[in-house]
Amino acid sequence: MQKLKILYEDNHIIVVEKKPNIPSQADKTEDIDMLTMVKQYIKEKYKKPGNVYLGLVHRLDRPVGGIMIFAKTSKSAGRLSEQVREKVFKKKYLAVVDGKIEPEEGILEDYLYKDERHNTSKVVAKEKKNAKKAKLDYKVLKYNQLKNLSLVEIHLHTGRHHQIRVQLSHFGHSIFGDQKYGTRGQGKQIALWAYKLTIKHPITKEEITFQDFPEPIGTWCILKDMCN
Repeated sequence: MQKLKILYEDNHIIVVEKKPNIPSQADKTEDIDMLTMVKQYIKEKYKKPGNVYLGLVHRLDRPVGGIMIFAKTSKSAGRLSEQVREKVFKKKYLAVVDGKIEPEEGILEDYLYKDERHNTSKVVAKEKKNAKKAKLDYKVLKYNQLKNLSLVEIHLHTGRHHQIRVQLSHFGHSIFGDQKYGTRGQGKQIALWAYKLTIKHPITKEEITFQDFPEPIGTWCILKDMCN
């Protein structure tokens, strides 16, 4: 089992880094997942007998890395889930995308339809049955002219299936390494990372922001201007 990177922990919550290609929770692959890993960590650290309670508050797509928060009590789980519904729970992502984006800041609003059979989503007309509104704003942080890649910060306003990937692809700037919606970097790891999370602590009510960055290697060398 991989060693967990713990970003924060108290009696009520635990914040960890999810490595790419690890499921948020158990799925049909039966590969080790984050929920199981964190439960095992708590069980061993505190020598807890029996089953360990851990609340899954949100998820990240399997290929995506970054920050995840889990609730260590049912009270915390309920309050954090309410923050997700009330949009108090704020997530920001970093993505490396194809091309130079203009304008460098903006808002993307689309309607997405999820194809359950193929586990994909696509941009559709507002009138299509079961279409859901998707909104995000973006800001270009850096552009690498040699690679023709842009480093972008994304703030999600809605949490639709594959939202960032689909909207950026539709915008003409697909994420590098996206095997489903991308044009460049096939066979590479998707360059999408949940790097910032802001919550109100479920017990103290204090606003807390957590940050975690991917290693500046591979496609992420753009973080340090190290891309050759």
